[in-house]
Amino acid sequence: MPPAKTEPGLTFGTAALRIEDIVALARRSTRSQLDNAADFVENIRAGARFLENLLAREGVIYGVTTGYGDSCVVAIPPAVVDELPRHLYTFHGCGLGQLLDDEATRAVLAVRLQSLCQGVSGVRYELLEQLHALLEHDVLPLIPEEGSVGASGDLTPLSYVAAALAGERDVRHQGERLSAADALRACGRAPLPLKPKEGLALMNGTAVMTALACLAFDRANYLLQLATRITAMNVVALQGNPQHFDERLFAAKPHPGQTQVAAWLRADLAIEGPQAPLHRLQDRYSLRCAPHVLGVLADSLPFLRQLIETELNSANDNPLIDPHAERVLHGGHFYGGHIAFAMDSLKNLIANVADLLDRQLALLVDTRYNHGLPSNLSGAPHERAMLNHGFKAVQIGASAWTAEALKHTMPASVFSRSTECHNQDKVSMGTIAARDALRVLSLTEQVAVATLLAARQGLWLREQAGELGELPAPLAETYASLNHDYPPVIEDRALEAELRQLLSQLRAQHWRLYAR
Repeated sequence: MPPAKTEPGLTFGTAALRIEDIVALARRSTRSQLDNAADFVENIRAGARFLENLLAREGVIYGVTTGYGDSCVVAIPPAVVDELPRHLYTFHGCGLGQLLDDEATRAVLAVRLQSLCQGVSGVRYELLEQLHALLEHDVLPLIPEEGSVGASGDLTPLSYVAAALAGERDVRHQGERLSAADALRACGRAPLPLKPKEGLALMNGTAVMTALACLAFDRANYLLQLATRITAMNVVALQGNPQHFDERLFAAKPHPGQTQVAAWLRADLAIEGPQAPLHRLQDRYSLRCAPHVLGVLADSLPFLRQLIETELNSANDNPLIDPHAERVLHGGHFYGGHIAFAMDSLKNLIANVADLLDRQLALLVDTRYNHGLPSNLSGAPHERAMLNHGFKAVQIGASAWTAEALKHTMPASVFSRSTECHNQDKVSMGTIAARDALRVLSLTEQVAVATLLAARQGLWLREQAGELGELPAPLAETYASLNHDYPPVIEDRALEAELRQLLSQLRAQHWRLYAR
């Protein structure tokens, strides 16, 4: 589908990009342009020119005049140096698993382009133009998600990007699968054979894990807010004690994120002054301690943003080229340890949100704890109650999704494997960590929509019993939106389609929540 905006919204060049920029490009909600200012273009070209001059002097450059990895001791004769990049992306064409979806693929293209724009990778400006053209015309390489250990970067998945630039392998374009050469031709471009170092510059970096991390961060940020709104709805549905979120109480333990979540809950519940609890002086932890659970995520997101955005705006291939000092810098910036840590941390934080909401749902359906709501939130009249089971299976499903989310919290980064003849003998596993985080997010979003639908049912049941009263404006808006799209469950019905629709709305960030 075409971008929503017709004018370029951001420029790939010297300016730093934010996570939101990558997400906007991934969703085609903005467009981009490549900086064509003379000083930027010259800085890029200087690196490629220095490499050409060094090659002419028969300089030794890893991955240019040598083999790759453990084969760095193998000299490449000058007559065949130009063939090496094609061999690199060819022998790495062994990825398996599911293909990255369109959003993730666009994010990968954008992140790799931003890294090469740092001007120390020794590539031509024409390569940047070709990479930007894939993004601009939505020519999406078919990238298998499995096969990267996160060092030396995302070699195998990024080989599919390198191959597409050169007109090889298949891509998605305008909803069809076709050869990269045909898609480039349809966009008025020709395949671009890669020069020495360009294959390595494209593939030897952290673009896949960082792209997935950007998408995961964005989803986590919205899920934090939705989980807070669901909690507020459940405080009302379960007739809980809103004084658990008192401002003075949280001033005594002032973690900023935790304090923010408590403030959101106060706004949702319109708490003004002391209020007597309806049933319990102290609610169970899944309500009372919700700011403390969600607050850990809220307090961690700024730190995780720093890690992700630093990686996003870095040069992370090897070797790096300093054309002005005429130096080739051999190092290990392809190592994705910061992204691995960020994603291992995020999946733990998100799984705790799943666990919190699953516990709230368990309270809602259980007559021992839900303070007068019908068993399993069934809306059936008395004469039909014995036949109807309401949200019983939804709660079972939520427990299954939560259990699976919790299972995925084992840190990927601790499973480093020695690979490639022990050249890559300590690797980050950052891409696996990022994929795990996205899986945990998907499962937790399923728990969230199950609990959201149940919370809406709980409010409706209170309303039918004359126990609801006037909802504060934020809750009233969400409740009205749900009422518009989802009828109450009176007689049992299969809820899969409604849960899937709710998931689509969640992932489109449909509900207006809080300003951050």
